[in-house]
Amino acid sequence: MNLPPNHFTPRRSFLQQGAFGLGALGLLHAAGSLPAAVPVGGRGALAGFHHPPRAKRVIFLFMGGGPSQFETFDPKPKLNKLWGDPMPDSLTQGQRVAQLQGAPLVILGTHRRFAKCGKAGIEVSDLLPHMRKVMDELTLIRSMRTDAINHDPGVTFMQTGHPLPGRPAMGSWLSYGLGSANDNLPAYMVLLSGQGQDQNVKARYWSSGFLPTVHQGVQLRSPGEPVFYLENPPGMSSPVRRRILDGIRELNQTHLADVGDPEIATRIAQYEMAFRMQTSVPELTDLSREPRSSFELYGEDARKPGTFAANCLLARRLVERGVRFIQLYHRGWDHHDGIQGRMIQECQKTDQPCAALLRDLKQRGLLKDTLVVWSGEFGRTPMAQGDSKAENYGRDHQMRAFTAWVAGGGFRAGVVHGATDEFGYNVTEHPVHVHDLHATMLHLLGIDHTRLTYKFQGREHRLTDVAGKVVDGLLG
Repeated sequence: MNLPPNHFTPRRSFLQQGAFGLGALGLLHAAGSLPAAVPVGGRGALAGFHHPPRAKRVIFLFMGGGPSQFETFDPKPKLNKLWGDPMPDSLTQGQRVAQLQGAPLVILGTHRRFAKCGKAGIEVSDLLPHMRKVMDELTLIRSMRTDAINHDPGVTFMQTGHPLPGRPAMGSWLSYGLGSANDNLPAYMVLLSGQGQDQNVKARYWSSGFLPTVHQGVQLRSPGEPVFYLENPPGMSSPVRRRILDGIRELNQTHLADVGDPEIATRIAQYEMAFRMQTSVPELTDLSREPRSSFELYGEDARKPGTFAANCLLARRLVERGVRFIQLYHRGWDHHDGIQGRMIQECQKTDQPCAALLRDLKQRGLLKDTLVVWSGEFGRTPMAQGDSKAENYGRDHQMRAFTAWVAGGGFRAGVVHGATDEFGYNVTEHPVHVHDLHATMLHLLGIDHTRLTYKFQGREHRLTDVAGKVVDGLLG
């Protein structure tokens, strides 16, 4: 290097410039042309599974707002007997409730009728006639618990393992750890349906947080273009687009070699994925080739884009195409009032598609290695919100005990796990915390939840934070 006489480079400048060059060399030497956190050809950050996996993928059916367990899966006859009486102080005194704080706590029963279903005789509400027929395929968890009592932290906690924004969603952790199982679609995809009572679904619920953004969930929209900017603009042909992307890739690779920023590698991967999605997404979302039997199974709503039924059918198609994590959000379960009528409406939208998805996956041989999870962010209280004698009453948020169900991929089938007290207020047997559910799901996917970590701000983070245990009673 030719330097002018008496040239002097300040120590701070030397260290700053040298850090970029040496850091980039070290990074590229360790990870090849792309950092290990960016999945290429199916590669994830883990060198291999921690133990043999029983599942390959996840479908999470998230019921936004918190469905009532008392109208669906957890019958409590005593609530009907004591309907309108004060809730015992011994159960509720000093404990957190949401909107009922300081109000009289009055017991609320239900008009629903429960019947024993399946070989195990699991009691299920008359609002779920289709689910009644598939109870032998799933484990009903009546002992779920969470730490969050309001919606946004509750949803955030269920999706990321932490009540505050900024952490990666579970689908992002799975993409980071295992990479992608397909070349033409993202590893993590999201579909929305329903309309909530002030229940906005935020894009950060499927954010990659501090992980590289290549692991972020991609939303399939409906109606309209399934993914923004999927189509070429007028006058732009696919060969021209390909040449432009090739030029951009060369520039990005040069810049990556200079500075070693993982987000540049992410940008390269995202451009290539977007180009392939121009073909794969239209084929995925075109249901015209589905046989009539599919719509008979999922219901006629499956013909209407953006419905929960259509999204369940798309979830099966995504499974067939190797997508790693499929998140369905269905809003509309926040029933602070009018719970009797509104529960009927939401169950009519979701009952048949949920049962159909389990049947469809099983008949195609896909349920055995697909985890299917159904849950809200929390449940509802056995106490009334509003006048329990009138017909416009509802139920408040309940974080201490609620119900979820799981199926496929190594979960036990045809059993009930856990129980609540006679009021449905506290868990009395085999509690399952959200961290425990996450740990168990990762276990079935071949991952030790304590070893899937990412260093951020000087600390090793994981989906289950510093808690969580694998629930052996959920394993088949």
